Amino acid sequence: MLGTMRRLWQTVRPIRFRLYLGLLSAMTASIVALMIPQVLEFIVNRLGTDATAATIWTGGAIVLALGIVEASLIWLRRTFAVAPSTTVEKQIRVNFYEKVQNLPVSFHDGWGSGQLLSRMMSDINQIRRWIAFGMIMAVTNVVTISVGMVLLIRSSAALALIFFLAAVPVTIIAYRFNRSFSVLSRLSQDQNGDLATTIEQSVQGIRVLKAFGRGPSALEGFTEQAEELRRTEVRKATAIARFDMFMFMLPELALGVALLVGLHLTASGQITTGQLASYFATATLVVGPVRMLGMLLGQAVNATTALDRHYEVMDTANEITSLEDAAPIDRAAAKGAVRFEGVHFRYQDAPDHVLDVIDGVNLEIRPGETMALVGVTGSGKSTLLQLVPRLYDVTSGAITIDGVDIREMSLLDLRSLTAVAFEDATLFSDSVRDNVLLGADPSLSDAEAEELLHLALRTADASFALELPEGVDTRIGEEGMSLSGGQRQRLALARSIAAKPAVLLLDDPLSALDTKTEETVTGRLREVLEGTTTLIVAHRTSTVALADRVALLEGGRVVAVGTHAELMESSARYRWVIAHQAEERRRDQDIETLTGELELRAIQEEGR
Repeated sequence: MLGTMRRLWQTVRPIRFRLYLGLLSAMTASIVALMIPQVLEFIVNRLGTDATAATIWTGGAIVLALGIVEASLIWLRRTFAVAPSTTVEKQIRVNFYEKVQNLPVSFHDGWGSGQLLSRMMSDINQIRRWIAFGMIMAVTNVVTISVGMVLLIRSSAALALIFFLAAVPVTIIAYRFNRSFSVLSRLSQDQNGDLATTIEQSVQGIRVLKAFGRGPSALEGFTEQAEELRRTEVRKATAIARFDMFMFMLPELALGVALLVGLHLTASGQITTGQLASYFATATLVVGPVRMLGMLLGQAVNATTALDRHYEVMDTANEITSLEDAAPIDRAAAKGAVRFEGVHFRYQDAPDHVLDVIDGVNLEIRPGETMALVGVTGSGKSTLLQLVPRLYDVTSGAITIDGVDIREMSLLDLRSLTAVAFEDATLFSDSVRDNVLLGADPSLSDAEAEELLHLALRTADASFALELPEGVDTRIGEEGMSLSGGQRQRLALARSIAAKPAVLLLDDPLSALDTKTEETVTGRLREVLEGTTTLIVAHRTSTVALADRVALLEGGRVVAVGTHAELMESSARYRWVIAHQAEERRRDQDIETLTGELELRAIQEEGR
């Protein structure tokens, strides 16, 4: 815990001065409050010897003044600490988002989105509450208890000893609570993240759940997860309740014993009535911080757990970065010649006995050429495509664009030269315009951007967007699920076209289109992107036939390269793959038709 808190202290360096002022205000307010019992002692003792109105009014005025000063200092504490802590919270959140954006795809492959979301939102909220309140009050309470103990000893050493003896078991209980509660806190926050992931996946896949009638099954699984979280929260609440019971009971017992002893000491003349009154008033003020220690300790554990989860992501090494002296790239002069030289790739978590996914690929795509990648499922086509923009990094070998190793380019330059359209089209909950122009040159004027938008839509046969309720300014909903699969794919393709890349990478982006529409789109692509090097993963004979050349992948290797006609004549394996893909395509279409019918039936039944 101490190491984590020291690291947080470095994070809050920009607002330390404000935090010091907030801490000073809080400690001063606490000490001012402890002065009130001393005034009470003075008044009570004077009442026994010289009970005058002046004494009462003077004492009352001093108590009132101290109360006003205390309230003002508490207001200053909030002013000094709250606003700066929200600034730090914002910066921590921005840094976290930037880190997540920069981490490679391999990182996101192993993380649930709900886990990242819970770290981004709830964990950082926990950290901000600790900075603004917990950290300051923890120090303030320690000071309050320390100064209070001194004042208790001043009133009566014997009575102070009783209060001190009650603090010993409190310390032991607090230590044990810290150890057990930290485990429960981490478990709870992890389960919250898992639950958020389940909710997100269920919302995104709601059509599939409805179509296959899996809603009750999904609800059962979610209920089980929610019940696990509930049990953990109950265990947390029980631990806090047990801790709070002792934190309330022990000081109260100490005060009860001190009252009996104090009355005896007063009756025997060993202490004055004013000292007894001062002791109990001071003890009452000290009991509050003692009780608050439980809450603050729980908050400290929660904050430490949140910080550990936050740093778990922030400390993740990013293996795909730009060189500091990366070679500058002139995008306008790029020709788009792509070359794979002995490229190998394997996933980091792959067992040693598993062969490389990409196992020594040598391939050259000429400037302006359209190269189709063909192979059975698992041959490495999509993976090879994703190595070009460095979504993954090669294990060995090299990929060059116009003779420059892509690892020697800055990532921004590389990804401005390339554009990718995936089979599983991902759109954002934004307007059609913003989705299509996502990768466009930001320096374009409004008129140029508008012209580019319409060109991209026409080329991708996505002019349906103009007929939406608000045209291209229509928000298309989360992940574009308000559109059909073919419409989503065409908008994703339009986004790639609008980027005007030197190298266009297409991972079967037209799989949801009928053959006629695909031929239309492919023909337009040739016209609009003339001179653009295109590497396309193809599963249809029609797509393959339109490519300049075809590369056949087998077991992560390129085993044949040539035109479609040449390979059909010379390669038996190629002919088998083409026939196999046609059969596979028919099965996929049958499944899609069945899924659509089930979905329609589910919607109709729900309507009834």
